[in-house]
Amino acid sequence: MPNGGLYAQSGVPAVPFYAQNARAGRRDRNDPSLRSPLLEEFRANKTRKWELRDIYGYVVEFSGDQHGSRFIQQKLESASSDEKQRIFDEIVPSHTLALSQDVFGNYVIQKLFEHGTQIQKSALANTLEGHVLPLSLQMYGCRVIQKAIEFILPEQQGKFVRELEPHLARCVKDANGNHVIQKLIERVAADKLGFVHSFRGNVYDLSTHPYGCRVLQRCLEHLPDDMTRSLMDELHKYVINLMQDQFGNYVVQFVLEKCQPHDRSLVITKLRGQLLNMARHKFASNVCEKALVTANYDERRTLIDEIITPKADGVSPIVSMMKDQYANYVLQRALTVAEGEQKEILANKIRPQLTAMRRYSSAYSKHLISSEESFQYY
Repeated sequence: MPNGGLYAQSGVPAVPFYAQNARAGRRDRNDPSLRSPLLEEFRANKTRKWELRDIYGYVVEFSGDQHGSRFIQQKLESASSDEKQRIFDEIVPSHTLALSQDVFGNYVIQKLFEHGTQIQKSALANTLEGHVLPLSLQMYGCRVIQKAIEFILPEQQGKFVRELEPHLARCVKDANGNHVIQKLIERVAADKLGFVHSFRGNVYDLSTHPYGCRVLQRCLEHLPDDMTRSLMDELHKYVINLMQDQFGNYVVQFVLEKCQPHDRSLVITKLRGQLLNMARHKFASNVCEKALVTANYDERRTLIDEIITPKADGVSPIVSMMKDQYANYVLQRALTVAEGEQKEILANKIRPQLTAMRRYSSAYSKHLISSEESFQYY
């Protein structure tokens, strides 16, 4: 790490921050006295037709200004090869790292990755190498790293992966870093993502983490079955617990909606006999709704039969669900997806309960309003 690096993240050496040049005046964006006359004119003169050639020599300063950055971004989309090269040469390599971390400058770096030549993209990525971790953990730098991953060659993608591998757990659970890990999983060839095997034995921990649950879903979505089967098998062990977790329930919903029919059926099997309890749970109720929607015909009939059939103690699941702030939505969903005779049976059991429950509307008014709007059509 070059001398002068800041330590913005605890224990992680930050990349050298903005090297202020004479024209930039960057420490107070709103102080006109620190802006160059050219930038002042650009901000004030809205009638002049500005071109990229008009700001040559001031590209770094303009990149760090809200209005200047937007101007460069727009022009780069249709710029000539010569214009792109001039912009590139003023930024790379001296100012790449600083602008990557800048609230406005990062967008210019992203545009260079989008619209530069492959040679320019590779050179740009070279300036990021050795700094991938601190950039990934930084609010604006993580956006640049994600964009780079989309546009660089596989060899450089592999270098990014190798830089982050020793710090994988930290990145996965970081508000910024998790997005970079997700992008790697989405864009990099599976044979370069050996770090996924380190998730084994940690599926519950990942699933119940606000960022880890996203990373796990990307694994299940983009990686081949031979890389994720052990993760899925581990997940099935904790399905009932996960569907009751504020983050884990999203992972279970993802399995129901996006994964293989065999895995969906295993989740639905775990719900059988538990539907009423899960339907009354704040988070698990979302899984119940998703299960009713994604189940095949026979699975759906089995779930709805569980709603229709009174318990051994005579308690009607329908009454319990209608009174519950979460389960009433599951009941509405069941009525929506039920078919044929089963739909008619369910509707006939609901109608008299609605009439009886109106006497207690003060206690359940919020739920009944929602329920009646749905149920009255059946």
